[in-house]
Amino acid sequence: MAAENGHTAKEIIAIRRADGESRTLAASLPRLVLEARRIAANVIHGLHGRRRAGSGENFWQYRRFVSGEPSQNVDWRRSARDDHLYVRELEWEASHTVWIWPDRSPSMAFASKTARESKLERTLIVAFALAELLVAGGERVGIPGLMAPTASRNVIDKMAQAMLHDDAIRLSLPPSFVPAALAETIVLSDFWSPIAEIQAMLAGLSGSGAHGTLVQIVDPAEESFPYSGRVEFVEPEGFGVITAGRAESWAQDYTTRLALHRDQIRAETNKLDWLFTTHATDRSAAELLLFLHAGMQVSKSGARTTAIKAGPAA
Repeated sequence: MAAENGHTAKEIIAIRRADGESRTLAASLPRLVLEARRIAANVIHGLHGRRRAGSGENFWQYRRFVSGEPSQNVDWRRSARDDHLYVRELEWEASHTVWIWPDRSPSMAFASKTARESKLERTLIVAFALAELLVAGGERVGIPGLMAPTASRNVIDKMAQAMLHDDAIRLSLPPSFVPAALAETIVLSDFWSPIAEIQAMLAGLSGSGAHGTLVQIVDPAEESFPYSGRVEFVEPEGFGVITAGRAESWAQDYTTRLALHRDQIRAETNKLDWLFTTHATDRSAAELLLFLHAGMQVSKSGARTTAIKAGPAA
């Protein structure tokens, strides 16, 4: 019980820190987008990115009047400028739901000396910032099993409050549910779960044809295994303790198993046309946020590229 209370206290601190940092990150995104345009031509200010003519409030473009159309469609002010008739088109707006799952299980509290913050803090920062940007772009955001989709401008507050009042067991993977076909699902986790559990999760989330992205959040130490000598490894989710007499002798086997696990995850996401990427906590949170932004743009355009699937360097 004492250990559980300790984890809860750490989670509350992480949520509060992430709340403030994610707001700063979200506020800085327009500048980051401008800087990234040279190498990411598909990054635009609106996250949903489904711009086409239709019902809406925002002006999109003028086009030539087509014979047979109702004459009331003509924009006479614009047409008076030259010898052609023009129609004023509005941008079609259709918000859709984005489900964001931030893994808050005990393993996410890990942070080595070279990390900027714990995996939990990084996950929450990105989840909060992405939610705020999506809502600003007209989308609805929800947390599976915890928060119904909302388009509230106070989405970060709603997410934080939902987490702070959540007394359920902290699961690594989202609960079983089937999102709508047009929904998008973003799962932020360290994905140290067995591959069979990840396969089952993907089968449920993709059952309706919905798209999604899996982001493996890892600590730099989990990437490089920088341990030597006698080391005691404690599994934070109740699977016991393992002692290595010469930890450095485990490094090769560890990196091989890590690569295999990622290859298995990537093979599953490729089958479904989902995205999979890794992100280490010694890198910029903004980098991951921009990647998710671009990935969602590609998803909605109906085309996914090898470059997007590769993701940001870990």
